[in-house]
Amino acid sequence: MGVPIVLVHGLRVSGSMWRPQVDLLTEQGRRVVTPDLPGHGSRRGEDFSLGRAVDAVVEAIDGVGGRALVVGLSLGGFVSIATAAAAPGKVSGLVAASCTAKPAQSLAQVYRIPAVLMDRLPDKGATLNERFHRLTLRDTAAEAVLDGGLAVEAATAVIDAVAEMDALAALERYPGPVWLVNGARDHFRIHERQFFDACVEGRLLNVPRAGHMVSLDQPVDFTRIVSDAADVVWVRENAAAREGRSLESDLKSD
Repeated sequence: MGVPIVLVHGLRVSGSMWRPQVDLLTEQGRRVVTPDLPGHGSRRGEDFSLGRAVDAVVEAIDGVGGRALVVGLSLGGFVSIATAAAAPGKVSGLVAASCTAKPAQSLAQVYRIPAVLMDRLPDKGATLNERFHRLTLRDTAAEAVLDGGLAVEAATAVIDAVAEMDALAALERYPGPVWLVNGARDHFRIHERQFFDACVEGRLLNVPRAGHMVSLDQPVDFTRIVSDAADVVWVRENAAAREGRSLESDLKSD
């Protein structure tokens, strides 16, 4: 039913993090796919680059018919923005969550130094990352994240690649509808007004009682936002198709 949905995961994790959304959206009869980005999940060991990540999302879109609502969180949000800018004709709408901070500043300050330090540990920080997720997420959410594995070895390359991205310029190039979604407690909200102003057609939503992992902190509320976005896109695309057919009919009658 409706427009297909492509869910793009965050840093170190995989498509398994979307399990709550997949379950809820599938119950609604929606078609959902959760690709793994290079260097993560089923693609661990592959080199990450922003271009390869965009290619992975485009491949997932093509697999569901060539056009989809793209939903990304954190790293997945940046990748989804890059995909919308690179292939706007394939992105019916964009839900970018937990990524309204300029990458060059936020990634360098928040992630690069810890990633370098953890890289020096024997397990590259895998144990610390697992403990962090188990402490900060409810049991079912933690299992959803951990079941796909933690690609801690990919962090430094990912941070370096995404830090070079001009996310605001990418948003400006995408002409379609954008939903910017943040947990009210998320530190990545710092530039949300600038991101909103960069959207050609934007909406800014903050989810109460949620942090950076908004899709797992408040899975029902987050899924409702995705469902509403999918419905809006579906109605608009159907209306555009009807107008196109009506125009074609009028031209033929002339």
